[in-house]
Order: sequence, then C-alpha cells, then structure tokens
Amino acid sequence: MLDRRIIHALRVHGRAGFREMAAVLGVSDQTVARRYRTLRERAGVRVVARPDPIRLGYERWIIRLHTAPGAAEPIAAALARRPDTTWVSIMSAGTEIGCNVEVPVVGDRDSLLLQKLPRTPRLVSVSAHCVIHSFAGGAVGPDNLQLPLTPAEVAGLAPPPADDDRPAAVADSDRPLLDALSLDGRLTHAQLATATGWSESAVRRRLDDLIRTGTLYFDVEVDPDRLGFHARVLLWLAVAPSRLASVGAALASHEEIVFAAATTGATNVVATVICSDMEALYRYLTERVGVLDGVERVETAPLLRHVKQVGSVR
Repeated sequence: MLDRRIIHALRVHGRAGFREMAAVLGVSDQTVARRYRTLRERAGVRVVARPDPIRLGYERWIIRLHTAPGAAEPIAAALARRPDTTWVSIMSAGTEIGCNVEVPVVGDRDSLLLQKLPRTPRLVSVSAHCVIHSFAGGAVGPDNLQLPLTPAEVAGLAPPPADDDRPAAVADSDRPLLDALSLDGRLTHAQLATATGWSESAVRRRLDDLIRTGTLYFDVEVDPDRLGFHARVLLWLAVAPSRLASVGAALASHEEIVFAAATTGATNVVATVICSDMEALYRYLTERVGVLDGVERVETAPLLRHVKQVGSVR
C-alpha cells in the first residue's frame, strides 16, 4: 500500500521532495526515498512533466493503423520519432498500431493525416479519431488505481493551483527544458541547467512559471506487469450519443481504467484497461462494461508493447 501511496503522491506533484511526501504519508523521508528507488528499479516507475494539451488548447488525435504482417515495427518506430506523438503502441497480432498525437490547432495535422501516413508502405488502413472530451487519465488526473491518498493528503501535496488569469503557453525556447522533463520530471535544477545550458536561476524561474500557469502536468509511468497486471487492452466503444457522458463517467470510476475519452468516429469512446489477467478482463467486460446503458458495441485490442509512452521512446 505504501508503494501505491507514493505513486499517487508523485502523480499529484511529481517534483515533491521526499521530506514533503514523508510528512503527508506518515513515514520517514529515508523510507520514501528507499521505496522510490526500488519502484524505479523494479516497477519501472518514471515521473514526467508534460505540457497540458487541454490547458494549451491543442487538438488531440488517436490514430488507429492496420499494417501488413511485419510492417508494424518500422511504422511504429517512425511514429515514435515524431515530437507530436505522446504514446505509440503495437496491438492485436502485431499488425495494429495505436498512437496519440497532440498538435496546436495550427500544427502539422494535415501533413500527418493526409500526406505522410497514407503514403507509408505496407499500411493497410488508417482511421483518425479526434478527442472531444477526456474522462480519465493523462492531464485529467490520476486513474482510480492510483487513488489511495485521502483528499486532505492530496491537498497537502498539490502544487499551487494554476492561475486562470494567466494563459498557458510554451515557446520554442522551452524545448530543451521540456525534452529533459519528458525523460525525468524529477531532475534537479542543477541537472536541468546542464541539460538546457541555462543558469539554475533561469531554470527555476521558468519551471515555476510553467507550473503556476498550469502549462505543465505530472504523469507517472509504471510497468503494469511488474505490479501484477498482465492484461492490457485498448477498448473501442460505440456508444449512443445521448449516453456518452454517463458511460464516460462510469468508466472513469472503474479502477481498471487508466485512460478514457470521447472521440469522433464510428467508435466514439476509447479506453485503456489493465487487469490482472484475461479472465479478469472477461469479467470486467461482461459484468461492468457490457451492462452500461448506451454501449452498443465493444472492440478489444490487446496491447503487446509500448514503443513510446508518456512522450518518451522506449
């Protein structure tokens, strides 16, 4: 339970100090530091800080690609190298790819969707789904598997609330800082200064500004297999439009859900599910998803491997 509490604490404020977390968690700072190091080594825990696409008003697209046998790996690798993709996964029998693209409204959307992808050799089909509302995961907040802290404990850790009067924004000059934070959101100011070539005081000022304007949010990457969750599946749901909000709210309350959003397209809800095994997934689909009013059809695509996760190539 302490490990889950530490992960939740990092999700609330990824740069919180060990002493600060220890005061909230009721243990020593040495214990927190030791358990954090163990989580990094044994559970693949990685804290990242990323620009908040919702706050920045970015368009978010989930792209589903079907490839010829043997073509998924190079196509997924090419997608992972793009700076606008945040996750890229190989699914099903190794002939399906799912990826998330975040671009400014005036960004490279047309080039990706209309030119580059259709010309990719051995690409069988492409469907692009624009995210129109987020229910769980990502910048929305921790999923229910990561919620062992009480509201009072969360309040004791949370960074200052974003100043809504100040617009969130990133500049080209922020790229070195954002690149470093996408690899490790807990790098010290000295380490960030080395990575960016800035002074420590410049790093501190800009990082504080990005956090206070809500431009950055913290996420935590965890290897589910090392925590006993061996069934990872992407769900594509066709939901009656009048039931989108209620189905989304229901999914967001399930601890099996780590991400859920409403999208455009024939399947208008996408969700990422993790379960202990396939039998648990069967029970989840039949007892919790299939009974939701408004769910008309469900497609499942097992996640075989993440090529890129939380903005970093694996």
